[in-house]
Amino acid sequence: MIQQRSILVSADNSGAKQLVVIHMYGGSKRKFARLGDVLHCVVKEAASNGQVKDSEMVKAVLVRTRKEFRRADGSYIRFSDNAAVVIDNAKDKNVRGTRIFGPIAREVKDRGFAKIASMATEVL
Repeated sequence: MIQQRSILVSADNSGAKQLVVIHMYGGSKRKFARLGDVLHCVVKEAASNGQVKDSEMVKAVLVRTRKEFRRADGSYIRFSDNAAVVIDNAKDKNVRGTRIFGPIAREVKDRGFAKIASMATEVL
């Protein structure tokens, strides 16, 4: 479960290293985000030669969470870190980077982000 002010690791090569969540799309009173949700984040730390810069506001998709997520078949999935992928906007769903690092959850593909799933090394 990700909430406001949660720190996320960037799972792509867009240049962002750390992201801080400032808003979760899907309602004004929404408290938590889960796998596949679109977040509004601020880049806290970025590489000097990347596409995104420090203090830039970006949209990102949550691809890994430490908190376990219950699937419809009754199984649970969890990861060792909280990670997101930076995207252009929620409608186009284009990734700003060219590579995705680490595994991602199947729920991301089910939510319509098939391009992220195809770029990832492993979909769990």
